[in-house]
Amino acid sequence: MFTAQIPTLKQKTRQYSAQFKNSLFAVLLISIAPLGAYSQNTHSHATAAPSQEISADQKSQAGELIRIVRENTERFKDVTVAERAGYTLTFGCVSGPDSGAMGLHYVNFDLVGKGVLDPTQPQIVIYEAQPDGRLKLIGADFLVDAAQWNANHTTPPQLMGQLFHLFDAPNRFNLAAFYTLHVWAWKDNPNGAFVNWHPNVSCQNFTGPTTP
Repeated sequence: MFTAQIPTLKQKTRQYSAQFKNSLFAVLLISIAPLGAYSQNTHSHATAAPSQEISADQKSQAGELIRIVRENTERFKDVTVAERAGYTLTFGCVSGPDSGAMGLHYVNFDLVGKGVLDPTQPQIVIYEAQPDGRLKLIGADFLVDAAQWNANHTTPPQLMGQLFHLFDAPNRFNLAAFYTLHVWAWKDNPNGAFVNWHPNVSCQNFTGPTTP
């Protein structure tokens, strides 16, 4: 599936490490099935009672993940704080033709390169431009290169019970496949807290480039 022309995220990180603040790194995501469906379908239960118990546990873990993300990204409500912490806007505003949007992705390339999944350190923080021009923090995104992950694991990544989505290659960003998990910790998503697209996020107030 991989070719020499498709660089890995790790290679990209090394390539742009000295100049990432002035570079575009297209780490963005397409809509796949809601994560809740993935999580539920990975379990098989003999009776209704165990299923209810596991579902309750999954719900508890999901709530805890959202709490941890909120607690550890609250300081990034001021985008300048995120920038000082190593996050940089990489691809303008990501908008779907009929699936809402994802907003503005600020990527921390050091965290991407490490390939470590830690609920307290998302690789990406997400903002939405407001009518007055300010940026509002709406969520976070955890991302890991698929080849890097698969080299050391036999199952897809998950974080506190939430399975990641696979964005396969080849793709429009000329990147190797990667796994991703959105956490809409600061703006409720009616489709679920861990799906890729947010129907109530818009790029209309962003004056820079928009990616459909």
